[in-house]
Amino acid sequence: MTRRNILFWLLAAGLLLAAPARAEHTRFWRQSDYSEFERGTAKGVALRSDGKLMLAPRFAQFSDPNLAYLWALRVDSKGRVYAAGGSNAKALRLDESGKASTVFEVQELLAQALAIDTHDNLYVGTSPDGKVYKVTPEGKSSVFFEPKTKYIWALLFDADGTLYVATGDDGKVFAVGPDGKGQVFFKSEETHARALAFDSKGNLILGTDPNGLVIRVEKVKKPGAALPDAGAAFVLYETAKKEVTALATDRQGNIYASAVGEKAKPAGQAPLSPQGFPSTNVNSMAAVSQQIAALQQQQAPPQTAQPAPGLAFLPSLTGGSEVYRISPEGSPESLWSSKDDLVFALGFSPSGKLLLGTGNHGTVIQLERDGIYSSLAKTASGQVTSFASGAAGTLFLATANPGKVFQLGPGNETDGSYESQTFDAKIFSHWGRLAWWGENGATAGKVSFYVRSGNTSNPEKSWSPWAGPYTDASGESVACPPARFAQWKAVFRAGEGDPTEISWVNLAYLPKNVPPRVDAIVIQDPGIRARGLLTPVQPGLTPVPPVPLRLPQMNPAAAAATAAAASAMQEFQQRSKQQMPVQGFSEKGFQSVVWAASDDNDDDLVFLLYYRGEGEKNWRLLKDRIENRFYSWDTTTMPDGAYVLRVVASDAPSNPPDEALTAERQSDRFEVDNTPPEIRNLRAEPNGGEVRMRFDARDAASALGHASFSLDAADWELVFPAGRLTDARQESYDFVLHNLPPGEHTVAVQAFDRFDNAVTAKVTFVVARQPAR
Repeated sequence: MTRRNILFWLLAAGLLLAAPARAEHTRFWRQSDYSEFERGTAKGVALRSDGKLMLAPRFAQFSDPNLAYLWALRVDSKGRVYAAGGSNAKALRLDESGKASTVFEVQELLAQALAIDTHDNLYVGTSPDGKVYKVTPEGKSSVFFEPKTKYIWALLFDADGTLYVATGDDGKVFAVGPDGKGQVFFKSEETHARALAFDSKGNLILGTDPNGLVIRVEKVKKPGAALPDAGAAFVLYETAKKEVTALATDRQGNIYASAVGEKAKPAGQAPLSPQGFPSTNVNSMAAVSQQIAALQQQQAPPQTAQPAPGLAFLPSLTGGSEVYRISPEGSPESLWSSKDDLVFALGFSPSGKLLLGTGNHGTVIQLERDGIYSSLAKTASGQVTSFASGAAGTLFLATANPGKVFQLGPGNETDGSYESQTFDAKIFSHWGRLAWWGENGATAGKVSFYVRSGNTSNPEKSWSPWAGPYTDASGESVACPPARFAQWKAVFRAGEGDPTEISWVNLAYLPKNVPPRVDAIVIQDPGIRARGLLTPVQPGLTPVPPVPLRLPQMNPAAAAATAAAASAMQEFQQRSKQQMPVQGFSEKGFQSVVWAASDDNDDDLVFLLYYRGEGEKNWRLLKDRIENRFYSWDTTTMPDGAYVLRVVASDAPSNPPDEALTAERQSDRFEVDNTPPEIRNLRAEPNGGEVRMRFDARDAASALGHASFSLDAADWELVFPAGRLTDARQESYDFVLHNLPPGEHTVAVQAFDRFDNAVTAKVTFVVARQPAR
């Protein structure tokens, strides 16, 4: 049957005139949430977690001192920026142009902590076997305090000039006077005292590792004492993480804490790899430094410090992170969490919003309100490790991998752009109207859109030029050529009034209609009727137990990909868009076929089923208007013989009549046989107490299945043909009955073909009484 004839059948059935609107070909590529926008590329544009794009604060690289990492950043009273990092323990001073000069360097491994006193003296904490060095504004350095501990994690000056030093491996906090004399201020039960801050009442706040505690320690100054003593200690909060990496307090007295790593992993030093380099399976910054120290001790000759191996392994830090707020009354609240990003630093924007310095993508995140946050800037480094406030609303931030210093603010960028991810329509498509919406998103001159298209997944390889600008938020038809892929770009410009936000972007496209596919056809075993699982059982009838169906596979690759995740039934229904689940039931005389079909346009499909007898030329319509992917019919309406089916799929329900397309596939050969076999020449040959039984069975259409006999209405017993194999249309049977008593007997025999058609015949005979001897 030609395509014209097939469409005639569909038209006559009313399928082309009542096409459902839900499958119309026009599609829309819509982006509206954070996860979608996150896949694009922002330059000078911030992305909020509620799916809004807007101009970001000014962000630029301030200095590249050519170091592997920077750990700490401070600004003195004259606005000079200091940074601590390595590989060798080193402190740098950055001038107004960002040019770096070394003001301190020793042959120790890490410089991780900085502090500046009221006279602009710089204090540098080093590790391992840490010391605190004092560097004067003139650049003269000397050992200021030596706590005799492994690590120095944080330095913090009190208003009275006392320097607090947080250390590990003993979890001690030291108090050091201006003369460099110090004492243990507080000994925690933790391994590391990791972070320091003061609350609104001047109490010392301590963050720890490995139990992730936030501890408040009161300060007691005895008369005549040079240094304060620790008063009552109280755990404000035990975080869900292993290590508190940073602490900060705001003007309202709230305490903020960031914590990383999973507590389930045992605390202590992580093992070294066989090559001697730090293991990548670490979940805290303390573990990082411990491994570096272990590496130095393992590889360095006595009394010879070696350079750090760099932080190439930092992107493998694991365990996720969480940020908490503890109110002045002491109630804790989780503000933000991530399974992937790790928070290394906390700071505040000029407007007082909390900033997170994260890894392992080097992103600055700003917490807004009600759980909303913004991705303000993405550095070219792996981790943001420290914040420091400068003059006039400028914020500096340090990074690691590599070590650089960036400047955030003051104010927002004057312009910025955002390029969406590449969109794959899967099919060659025509591109339609581009529309968008957002607060002030339609303000003239503040945002313009551009669109380009191409036929490669990489937009830089021979795509069309950007078409635009498009400035009408309600929608404009784009002028880029038909293609498989597309991408849009938004260009923001600052202006008077409220800033522009973009909440969603919509691009219409029309895929070229392509024919559907009939991927596979499976003819079921004879005597199975396929029904939908929702078919009700007739009242008064006993439910019939189902039998398994053989289901088609889309293709070997698809079957292998889903075999571990779903059963064959689930795979079949999902991959073939089956409208009704299918199950098989035994019912003599019925034949069933199940097929898989698909359409790249995701069109609704309708099917026609044809049959043709072996040796015939013309196809005959068996059933039209089939919406499911299976069909069963009563084969008693067909002559016995061999047949082939043809399944025709049409996307007519989803297309205008002159654009509807069809596809077809033929089944394997199958047989119909509803005629029972014949039994011929049934005879009994008594010989004393034994009787020889012989008969022939023959079927006109198919091979025989099996035969059996019953003696005097006893149970049926199986009997083999003369050659023992039942594999032909005609078989001869020859068997002997032993020890039959004298008298009349009846033997019934039955023969079945492989379609379970059966015939029965009988013979009656007499066994003579044997004469007495």
